[in-house]
Amino acid sequence: MSDATERPVDDDAWARACAEDLEAEKARRRAHYGPPPGSAAEELRKLFDAVADKVTSFQTSLPGMAAQSAVQQLVSQAKAAVEPVIERNPQVFDHLAAAGGELLAAYRSAVEGHERRWAQRPYDPRGTKGTAAAEDDTDPRDEGPGASEHIDLD
Repeated sequence: MSDATERPVDDDAWARACAEDLEAEKARRRAHYGPPPGSAAEELRKLFDAVADKVTSFQTSLPGMAAQSAVQQLVSQAKAAVEPVIERNPQVFDHLAAAGGELLAAYRSAVEGHERRWAQRPYDPRGTKGTAAAEDDTDPRDEGPGASEHIDLD
């Protein structure tokens, strides 16, 4: 009998080995980079708590007891308004975060060419066209051949 037929067959060995490798890699990354960020809702809650703590710490520098109690009341009211929204709709914040990233990427791609052209223009401290700029007979407001192109954001 050959070795292949004598060994017990373990159908899940590959899946188990992959899962172990994945867990080891996650543990290595946590040790190196710290814990991964939570969902957008969790991060918003952390941000709100940090801002509330900071505002509360300013209370001690505010003169008068009335100002301190007003700040405390404002913080607790804001917390009471935000918490239910985060609890009911945590995925909304994930979508908003993703949409913000997409808008930022669209903005970057739209202005990247313009910034490159602006940076390449010769500098003339006198405000007049120098020798290199004198040869350039284009209108400074003209953004070049790509200015009238339609930017498709889909």
